[in-house]
Amino acid sequence: RWIVPMREGGAKAVFYHCISRVVDRKRVFGTLEKEKLRTFMRMQENFTGCRVVAYCLMGNHIHLLVEVPPLPEGGLSDEALLERLRAIYGEAQVAEVAAELAEARQKVRDGLAHESLAARIHERFTYRMHDLSEFMKTLMQRFTKWFNRTHERSGNLWEDVFKSVIVEDGVAAKTMAAYIDLNPVRAGMVKNPEDYRWSSYGEAISGGAKGNGRK
Repeated sequence: RWIVPMREGGAKAVFYHCISRVVDRKRVFGTLEKEKLRTFMRMQENFTGCRVVAYCLMGNHIHLLVEVPPLPEGGLSDEALLERLRAIYGEAQVAEVAAELAEARQKVRDGLAHESLAARIHERFTYRMHDLSEFMKTLMQRFTKWFNRTHERSGNLWEDVFKSVIVEDGVAAKTMAAYIDLNPVRAGMVKNPEDYRWSSYGEAISGGAKGNGRK
């Protein structure tokens, strides 16, 4: 695996190893839960611009190696913002924002508003992008709501606030990615990392039905 840090305008992306555990460390994540958690994770990637370069979803905890690049220099274009919004919002909501932006741009062209009008619309959403805390908080909250609704429960699902450690890019990031992918092997769940479906290595190498759906 080659991990290439993303850079915008010369700024360097930062890698974080994140861990979050279930309350009482009960093994409550089965096939359905892991698939749903991975879906929410991908949605958050597409919305925030953060990138999960390695992950492993275990029965009672998760490991993520998240790359957090800076917001592109000059911000996002209107088109890029709307594409990000489609990751987590329905088309009706995206259409409303698109219309709001179009109206703001027209007012600026007509000299009826300052250029900051459109920028303020962007800021309603971009403060949640390119930020590790927002990435993890929203991921955990969205999954908790789904989990509680699905299992007819209430209350906290996660043990506490997620833990994170900065990881240097290059060799250190590659070593951490390998450590994350080997979690199910160390736990005795599989002999080879490619046999575990809910990890970055298993997804990339085995994928889909080839993964071990019973672990």
